[in-house]
Formats: sequence, C-alpha cells, structure tokens
Amino acid sequence: MKKLPVIAGQPSWPLNSDCVEAHLTRLGGHLGPVKFRIGEREVSPFALAPWAEEKLAPDTPPILAALRGDFFCCPFGIDRGKPYRGQATPPHGETCNSIWSLIGLRSGHGTTRLRATLEMKFRPGRVTKDIMLRDGHSAIYQRHTLEGLAGPLTLGHHPMLKFPETENSGLISTSGFSVGQVFPEPLGVPAQGSYSALKPAARFTRLDRVPLALGGHTDLSRYPARRGYDDLVQLLTRPAQPFAWTAVAFPEQGYAWFALKDPRVLNSTLLWISNGGRYAAPWNGRHTAVMGLEEITGYFDYGVAASVKRRFSVRPAHATTWPQRSDRPLVVNYIMALAAIPRGFGRVRAIVPVPGGVELRAGAARPVRAALDTGFLSCQTPA
Repeated sequence: MKKLPVIAGQPSWPLNSDCVEAHLTRLGGHLGPVKFRIGEREVSPFALAPWAEEKLAPDTPPILAALRGDFFCCPFGIDRGKPYRGQATPPHGETCNSIWSLIGLRSGHGTTRLRATLEMKFRPGRVTKDIMLRDGHSAIYQRHTLEGLAGPLTLGHHPMLKFPETENSGLISTSGFSVGQVFPEPLGVPAQGSYSALKPAARFTRLDRVPLALGGHTDLSRYPARRGYDDLVQLLTRPAQPFAWTAVAFPEQGYAWFALKDPRVLNSTLLWISNGGRYAAPWNGRHTAVMGLEEITGYFDYGVAASVKRRFSVRPAHATTWPQRSDRPLVVNYIMALAAIPRGFGRVRAIVPVPGGVELRAGAARPVRAALDTGFLSCQTPA
C-alpha cells in the first residue's frame, strides 16, 4: 500500500481539479486543508486546529486530533447520559473518529472522485463517502450513502470557517428559517473551563438580534465578535424551497463561501461560534475566530437519545431524528463552494439557480454567478 502523505499531522488522501486542491484525512474523514481557486487567486477558508501537529493526551478523542475543514457526523452529537439503547459512540459519531478505507481515487472526463467506506459498529451498517471535484467549478460535491443502521439517527455536516481576526470581517446569512434557538442549557461552565455569552434557550427570528445572558442583544450575522466566548444556536430551516443555503461573505477579501443542502434531509443549521471560550486542553483559549456552519438533523448536539425525546415546540412539527430503514439506503448530498465578489457586494441575500449554476444576490449590487450542478442535491440514487 502506498504510504499516504502526512498533512498537518494526519495521513491524508489528496485530490485535485483545476479549481480545488483538497485533502481527506484517513482518521475521521476530515476534509481539509482545502484551497479554492477563484480567478487568479487561491483561498483557504477552512479552520485547522492550532494543535494539529502537537502531541496530545492519550485520551484525546480522535475527532479533536484531526479537527479541520468539514466532516460528516453519524450519529451527530454527543452522548449526554445514557446512549440510545446502549449504542454508545464517540463525539459526533464513528464517521469522524474512525479509520476510513479507500475504495478508489480516479480522474477523467473533467471529474475527480474519491470513494471511501466505513463499517459501522454502534449498529450494523455501512457508510460510503464520495467526494467529487469538477473542472471549472470552485466547489466540492459530497455524497454519503448510509446502508443498514436501522432506527432513529442524527446526521450532520460540520464545516468550520476560519475568519480573519478583524472584528466583524465576515457577514453570515442563510435561506429562510422559521425560528432560531440558543442552546437550552448554559453552554459555558467556568468550573469546566468554558464560557458562553448568549441567553440559554432564548428564541429569535433574526440573526442580528439574539438575546445575551447578561441582558440586551447581540448580532450573530457579523463575526468575529464576543471574544472569549463559545456559543451554539440552531436555526430551523424552512422546508419549502428547492435547496437551502448558508453563506459567509468576506468583503475585504473579495469572496463568499456558501453551502447548499436538501432541507428534507438536513433540516436545521447549527452555528457553533467558537471564539476562545474553551480553556481545557487542547483548546487552551486559542481556538478563535472560527464558526461551524453545520447542516444537521438533530436536537442541537445532544445525540440520538436526547433527540428522540426532545422536540422543538413549533408547528408544523420539526423532526429531530431521521427514521433510517435497513432496507432503504439514505443518500445525504452536500455542496460547498466559493465565488469571487466585487467591492461593495456586501451580504449574500439570496442564492438562486440559473442555467449552469447559481446566482448570488446582494441587494443593489450586481449579482455574481458561480458554475455549479444544483441537480446533484436531489439525486437519491447511490453513486
């Protein structure tokens, strides 16, 4: 077997197109580092843990050892208390903590495709990972096919962006959400070395007006902000749209990152706002200006057992688990992409399909087009 190159501390498979240079870690299937080419520039938007090449304590979860870019979580979340029917899993599931097996990596006809697989242990089943790059597209297409795993599941993609340290350098926006809620318990526990700023369980309908624990409100649509705190909020995605999107515009850097999903499969967006609020090792207060823009089905990051029991009190009801069947594969499709934006573009207000791709719109500014295959999102046939 050919020895894998070690990238930022992890043996990783490289894959490339004319617009993207990416790496996938064998441990946990974390996608990163990634360079996107837009015009004459290369942009690396994803976060990489500052301890990536350090020697960590033996009991450090693999997810933290590999932490970078984006990874697929199954089951999504952390067991707090008893796991569902004794099916214990590491934080965010086996898919981002276990060793993946490569099936193949090939290029041809303008497409590069990596395929890997993981046999699951917490339940009988298999997850197959497909990552595709297409020439001419500054985008990454991901497909995870779940077979077996019968019973309720929580699922999610966990992309993490590293923002410039300048305050409010990034502008966050999403497609329609019905309501948002802050993590229902105090996320910050100083005795455990963590601090949070938002009011636990507070509800909101606008990202720019979210209650603070000490009174008043804050703006979650601009970041970095609230240095020294980590917070978590969940946005319930409106299902009646051809695709749902999350975007971050970086006006000074001249680009926008955006992600597309099928809201029938991943029905919420979880914002993990990590700006130095964790002081236990290996965090040590140095994980700053990072935001996880996570597309999930679950109840915050509580894991399967709690997500089975808890529901959001909204109408129509909002599912917090996926009812996986053993006789029907589930296909989870997800796209991440970059687009250059001109000076004065500002915040992404809409992403709409157009022939050959999508159009990013921002008020009075001239729309920006990006080459993309949005039909990929609705394909439910295993690749």
